[in-house]
Amino acid sequence: MTAFIEEHRGEFGVEPMCKMLQIAQSTYYERRSIARDPDRASARAKSDADLCIKINAAWEENRKLYGVRKIWHVLLRDNQEIARCTVERLMRNLGIKGVVRGKKVVTTNPDTSQPCPDDKVNRLFKADRPNQLWVSDFTYVPTWSGTVYVAFVIDVFARRIVGWRVSTSMATQFVLDALDQAIWQRKTLDNNTLVHHSDRGSQYLSIKYTERLVEFGIDPSVGTVGDSYDNALAECVIGLFKTEVINQIGPWKSRREVEWEALKWVDWYNNRRLFGPIGYITPAEAEEVFYANLNTLDKVA
Repeated sequence: MTAFIEEHRGEFGVEPMCKMLQIAQSTYYERRSIARDPDRASARAKSDADLCIKINAAWEENRKLYGVRKIWHVLLRDNQEIARCTVERLMRNLGIKGVVRGKKVVTTNPDTSQPCPDDKVNRLFKADRPNQLWVSDFTYVPTWSGTVYVAFVIDVFARRIVGWRVSTSMATQFVLDALDQAIWQRKTLDNNTLVHHSDRGSQYLSIKYTERLVEFGIDPSVGTVGDSYDNALAECVIGLFKTEVINQIGPWKSRREVEWEALKWVDWYNNRRLFGPIGYITPAEAEEVFYANLNTLDKVA
């Protein structure tokens, strides 16, 4: 506001503009003098200026996606003592904010004609360790060259994405490739207790997909028809992807663009994105802590 008055003072005058903008003339002159000599600023003003630099850096480093709560936790992790309300005030002054999710779009078509496994999750998307419960789902992305589909396999314990795939087809092989990647990444599976949960989409009920789960001793689970919460955690990750990548960066020209940005997002999501449900740490950190504690217990035993 001070810069605006400074720019137009010759044309309209300081007093009329201050009156119109509802700012005291003394405030304008004070800010003007501080701009000429930063040492005249108060201790709070100097602190705010320093914090604004850190807040903006945290926002930029996290794909310009984080809102007040996440930025606050980033600063706390960096040992910066700051109140949440201060972060809110300074982000408002900077004119920056986090992204807001849109409405969910249904992509998979339930196939009620095929026999399917029972729902072994019953909306309880919790796991005591990695490789205990996986959830899968996919979404679509309109591009200039046609519709592109993106599938994810998520380990529920730390919300970590363990498999993903981008395709121009909704055929079973597409989601099967995402599952194969997850199996390959988790080379040492405790297959006797690993449950794989999905919705009733025909891709997930196909013979090929079911056979792959059986081959690796993974116990299939499928949500109920007409239940909007039957695969809520996977849909949550899909929502984050649509909000933080698709809606944020588009419009999209091709599958290659979507695949490249999905690759970068999955890396950020797994290794740098903070999650409240796991204590405002990253999925990778949560798993590292789990295995570190496990090794400590083994040594004590």
